[in-house]
Amino acid sequence: MDMKKLRKSVNLILGSLLVAFGVSALRAEQPPTVKRVPIQPTTSVAGKDLYHEYCAVCHGPSAKGDGPAASALKPAPSDLTRISARNGGKFPELQVQHIINGEGDEPAAHGSKEMPMWGKLFRHMGPNEDLGTVRVYNLMKYIEGIQAK
Repeated sequence: MDMKKLRKSVNLILGSLLVAFGVSALRAEQPPTVKRVPIQPTTSVAGKDLYHEYCAVCHGPSAKGDGPAASALKPAPSDLTRISARNGGKFPELQVQHIINGEGDEPAAHGSKEMPMWGKLFRHMGPNEDLGTVRVYNLMKYIEGIQAK
């Protein structure tokens, strides 16, 4: 066997091992009882579009925690229209962005347990990772705009 064929075979084997290891590592990170569905990338960065595409299935079209998937989740998705009311009438912009990003010591429903870490997913939707930050910000501003009066 010549060197080119040997090198190609070794690269193929190493590549296969890396893929297999990566898949098993991803599976190990996810609880066995939670079925993960791949997200469909969207070109829109508008908060309303992002909410309806990624959040409404759990939090509901009206953001009250009554989406079609809500009954399957424990804890149940929160009512996003009451965030300001739960925070003394002030909308906590930075905290909401941290929750969307999956950062910090937020409730279990807003980290790696049930709610996807949208910030990371948004950053990997295209070649411009900065658009992920824009998506998180716009989603937060949309949620701020739907707060109950």
